[in-house]
Amino acid sequence: MTDLEKLEQDLTTWTTKVEKANEKYPERKKQFVTGSNAPVKRVYTPLDQKDFDYEKKLGLPGEFPYTRGVQPTMYRGRLWTMRQYAGFGTAEESNARYKYLLEQGQTGLSVAFDLPTQIGYDSDHPLSEGEVGKVGVAIDSLADMETLFGGIPLDKVSTSMTINAPAAVLLAMYIAVAEKQGVSADKLNGTIQNDILKEYIARGTYIFPPAPSMRLITDIFEYCAKNVPNWNTISISGYHIREAGATAVQEVAFTLADGIAYVEAAIKAGLDVDEFAPRLSFFFNAHNDLFEEVAKFRAARRVWAHIMRDRFGAKNPKSWMLRFHTQTGGSTLTAQQPDNNIIRVTLQALAAVLGGTQSLHTNSRDEALALPTEEAVRIALRTQQIIAYESGVAETVDPLAGSYYVESLTDRIETEVLQYIKRIDDLGGAVKAIEQGYIQQEIQDSAFAWQMDVEKNERIIVGLNKFQVKEKAPKGLLRVDPAVGERQKQKLAALRSSRDQGAVDRTLAALRNAARGADNLMVPILEAVKAYATLGEICGVLREEFGEYKPNVMF
Repeated sequence: MTDLEKLEQDLTTWTTKVEKANEKYPERKKQFVTGSNAPVKRVYTPLDQKDFDYEKKLGLPGEFPYTRGVQPTMYRGRLWTMRQYAGFGTAEESNARYKYLLEQGQTGLSVAFDLPTQIGYDSDHPLSEGEVGKVGVAIDSLADMETLFGGIPLDKVSTSMTINAPAAVLLAMYIAVAEKQGVSADKLNGTIQNDILKEYIARGTYIFPPAPSMRLITDIFEYCAKNVPNWNTISISGYHIREAGATAVQEVAFTLADGIAYVEAAIKAGLDVDEFAPRLSFFFNAHNDLFEEVAKFRAARRVWAHIMRDRFGAKNPKSWMLRFHTQTGGSTLTAQQPDNNIIRVTLQALAAVLGGTQSLHTNSRDEALALPTEEAVRIALRTQQIIAYESGVAETVDPLAGSYYVESLTDRIETEVLQYIKRIDDLGGAVKAIEQGYIQQEIQDSAFAWQMDVEKNERIIVGLNKFQVKEKAPKGLLRVDPAVGERQKQKLAALRSSRDQGAVDRTLAALRNAARGADNLMVPILEAVKAYATLGEICGVLREEFGEYKPNVMF
């Protein structure tokens, strides 16, 4: 009898004993499931990993297929970047918050832009009324960007900018600010999100139809490969897909499907895969199901490594690596008993670190109620620092490797992700799947199922549907001054009266001509930015040439 045969026999005997014990002390549920509704067995053993091939499935850290991490020593060499997402009101207010965070030990900046900026409108546009500075900082021109990064040396910090449809414009502004600081573009480090497909799927801050949007993205790939080589040209985002209600499996599958679409578009535009792929990055969510989240990150790395090597023929190992930023789950936070969110965020941050993230944002306890206060942001940052310096989890690489449960979860997620990618390929790729509403419908179905589980108390949310207490109205929340919009309008009026209007008109005309042709759009956008053309003016030219995206209505 082999060891596995004996174990199988022992497990059968043990299960019989457990079932008898269950008659007196029954288990809490008839069936246990992960956060993604996958069944969880009572116990996992070597029988769940009968055909486990260490070299094929895991390998060593920093080596293909990168299941165990993209760096050989991971956090023993360098900790993840602690990058708190921040921005509100005016550039002056956000600049003060950035300096505060840097003083508190943050190691990278992450810029939140307000809604008008995200959809390419100036603060004085009628559609911007009431939204200026609300969910991020208002940026109308290079002048605002200069204020935003005033006193912050751009050759010393890494900056992430959560901007998509007008990403080329904001990146051009960042390059221009650095130039004014005397910092050349090849010294800049950071990321632009620049992921328009997930906007069509889950978020909605799109401007242009898919074809010109993909052109803008591949133009950024090409421009940065030549001029801003250390910049991550896209952060392919599963975060918002998960926030919309996707499961862990769907988050990975739909994100990697989007990644495939971007790689295909860049290759079609004539770029060599190994020229741009090393600067691709990803952005994932971290939820409460600790082991499933760790497995999700590990599976994502393995799947992407095979996609890039085997599907696209990339030769550079850096092209195979899935590097990612993680943010803890905003949709998991509750307005009820908000201090409970500190514990949720701690679990989620731990999952991201155990899963091998390259950078991390921890949400603040009050974000279900308002923009975070300085005190709440400090606690969120301290959460990362305590995990890094006190918990011991950063002392060894991939500490959960070899766990029968974690390896089984990793394999299951990999298998289900590949099944989804096959379905999307059969539909014609991510863009076609989005246009047909397939991805959106899958997410909506998962979101509905989750909500039904919560309402039936089949999923317990502490403080929400169980363990409630009577609470007083929260105090001390951060509120954006309603006068921010008026101040931005005044600044815009002053800018327009003082700039060289002839230079603005010439650069916008050059942009229009480039949009009608095939030239790289980053070059005329950068020139327009330097002439102090506004975000709305630049996006307005592109709106006129490219049109605007109109989604299919789904019920």
